[in-house]
Amino acid sequence: MLFRQTARSAAALFGFLLCLALAAQAQTTSVKLPNVTILATGGTIAGTGATSTTTVGYTAATVGVQALIQAVPEMTRIANVSGEQVFQIASENMGNEHWLLLAKRVNTLLAQPNVDGIVITHGTDTLEETAYFLNLVVKSKKPVVLVGSMRPSTAMSADGPANLYNAVLLAASPDAAGRGVLVALNDQINGARDVSKTNTTSLDTFKTTELGMLGYIVGGKPFFYRATTRKHTVDTEFDVMNLSVLPQVEVAYAHANVGPVAIDALVASGAKGLVHAGVGDGSLPAKVRPALSAARKKGVIIVRSSRVGQGMVARNGEANDDELDFVAGDNLSPQKARILLMLALTKTTNTRDIQKMFYTY
Repeated sequence: MLFRQTARSAAALFGFLLCLALAAQAQTTSVKLPNVTILATGGTIAGTGATSTTTVGYTAATVGVQALIQAVPEMTRIANVSGEQVFQIASENMGNEHWLLLAKRVNTLLAQPNVDGIVITHGTDTLEETAYFLNLVVKSKKPVVLVGSMRPSTAMSADGPANLYNAVLLAASPDAAGRGVLVALNDQINGARDVSKTNTTSLDTFKTTELGMLGYIVGGKPFFYRATTRKHTVDTEFDVMNLSVLPQVEVAYAHANVGPVAIDALVASGAKGLVHAGVGDGSLPAKVRPALSAARKKGVIIVRSSRVGQGMVARNGEANDDELDFVAGDNLSPQKARILLMLALTKTTNTRDIQKMFYTY
């Protein structure tokens, strides 16, 4: 009898534990994973080399988005991942037409309730520019994360898979919402406005040298330490959804013994805006000043930037911007000043209004 009672007790205990296990399993399977869409554009992260030790001289943009996803199956544990091949190029070939196509697709996807975040795979050469463009024209607070790699997918030390995993993790995180477009490489989180590629080949190339990164990705979780104070995404005045072209804006680079040839050629080509990447605090060499002044009188908007890479270009500092009717580029790099000026020209040609934009975005 004692044996029967013990057996019944054991059976009851087993049944109870089984019910707990099934309930736990049901609870686990009922957890809804966020939906993240990967938009692939090419770049080194989709590149291949001749051997596993080829980390320079490889061919970019050869691997499709589905292959990138399949190479990182761990992503399925943190998000429902889908992929689209928007285009397949090396990022030095990125053009305005690519930006418009990408921005429209991002905005269309983010407007859907079943899309929680977007990851964009991208070549590193112009990644910072695409990120800043999207930072100004994306109309959603949902996370948008750009990611790339410094080594091709075939390298024995390829950094692409880990970077892609972290980017999906970040895009799936509610903590990333409302922070503007983000850049995730090398376990670091940077903001689109301020980040730059700083080294030609190092994995630790994307940095916000003066103001600092936004945070880290450690142990499968993003940690944020600061946020940008400049307006972005839903708080900007720029909308490209109905645009098919963008105004022509060019960059003229200053150097010792520089003359007006490049400026005159760019103006003659039809430029509506010109960013002068000046020396120091955006200084205007004597041989260049008359060409820039003449360009402004023809209606070309002139922005004084700096080739230095850090620091503000002070209005009325190294040039009388009020008298010349120029715009001071704040602390934007020349390539990013070009992007803001290009979008500004879709709204106005008033230099005072454009100057306000450079202090706002």
